[in-house]
Amino acid sequence: MNKSTGLVFFPAFDWSISPTHPEREERLLYTRDQIMEEGLLDFPNIKEYKAQLALKEDILRTHFCLPAYENVITEAHLIAAGSAIAIGKAWHEKEIFNGFALVRPPGHHALHITYGNRGFCNINNEAILVEFLRKKYEYRKIAIIDTDVHHGDGTQDIFYHDPDVLFVSFHQDGRTLFPGSGFINELGGPNAFGTTLNIPLPPGVGDNSLMYIIDKLILPVLKDFEPEIIINSAGQDNHFTDPLANMNVTAQGYARLTEKLNPDILVLEGGYAVETALPYVNLAIILALAGKDFTGVIEPQLGNKKLIESKDIMKYCETITSKLLSIWEKKKEINLDELFGKEKFYTRKKKIFYDTEYFTEEQEETVRRCTDCGGFIKYISYLKDNRKSPKSLCISIPIYSCPDCQKAGEDLFYSECNKDNFQQIFLQHKPKDLYLSKDDFHGEY
Repeated sequence: MNKSTGLVFFPAFDWSISPTHPEREERLLYTRDQIMEEGLLDFPNIKEYKAQLALKEDILRTHFCLPAYENVITEAHLIAAGSAIAIGKAWHEKEIFNGFALVRPPGHHALHITYGNRGFCNINNEAILVEFLRKKYEYRKIAIIDTDVHHGDGTQDIFYHDPDVLFVSFHQDGRTLFPGSGFINELGGPNAFGTTLNIPLPPGVGDNSLMYIIDKLILPVLKDFEPEIIINSAGQDNHFTDPLANMNVTAQGYARLTEKLNPDILVLEGGYAVETALPYVNLAIILALAGKDFTGVIEPQLGNKKLIESKDIMKYCETITSKLLSIWEKKKEINLDELFGKEKFYTRKKKIFYDTEYFTEEQEETVRRCTDCGGFIKYISYLKDNRKSPKSLCISIPIYSCPDCQKAGEDLFYSECNKDNFQQIFLQHKPKDLYLSKDDFHGEY
């Protein structure tokens, strides 16, 4: 068996929110220096791959870019997503045993509908990779484990109604950190209940509690779900020196997490301690992926300091692990009509704040309930307090939709294109790999 580890580096030299912003090019430069200094690329089982561009259709297979594709996408975003795809291709072709896309900009806060930068993310690299793998190679069951300190709300949003994608996120409690979501009652929609699991953690969680959660919750869930691929949204801002959060995980903790999780593909997300964390954490993760000794990777800031977790933190982690494992084991016993009602369509309204641009999206999401698939989803979306914002209808037909749900989604698109209810109408038809707008419609489908 090929035990090689694949790496792609893309620091996005020409992209930053501002020169002093936490999400800037220096994030990966220190990591690159550390890896070169340690000679990791001299190991015969560590291969470096070139960054590549994602195609427009790769993005539109995953996102609705409003008001237009050109308003959301830059070349840097295409390369970050394309580099994740490059690792995915190499893994599928069995050129590598596992791989790590060390890329920026990050992506896990980018939702199904994206208007631009939110939580440093425009498009969702992991979700784009998933949809590429499913369309290109027909994979079905995929697990995404998000280990960023911030809740992966974008990834959750994209797959919330998809029974074939398991999304698990541990993160600092949303009551104390952006984006303010990721609570244990967020468990998936009526067609995919239980395939979303959120593990909100109190500030101060360190290596020991994290290993407990991995061992007692995440690994048993993965074993039960039996995914064909495990993808790690590999955020590194749980580190004890990260300036944007309050956790106490070390490079050793990240390496052990990687060793236990044994992911097929990792895609870098957050991590903003540019000098004190990322070079050491990335080094330790790569060594763990390649089956090398990582025990000598110690941050200088750690020294002889011991990051001791309180008894209250340990007790909390034990309690939430037990509660979530029970939910997972008993999810098929839940009366979904009591949670979602008995109607054929389930609707929820959301207000989504874009923290970089300072505007709010008003969104109404409706999913067709189905016992055979994830249904189809329609969104009504516009920007609050922006008179120039078009009112948009977005219809998404998931890749493994049943024939009835495909036809219902197509009929809705056909019907609405003959009306004047919306300025913009889009159809994302994943089984046919089509992305159509009202402008493409000429009286028949």
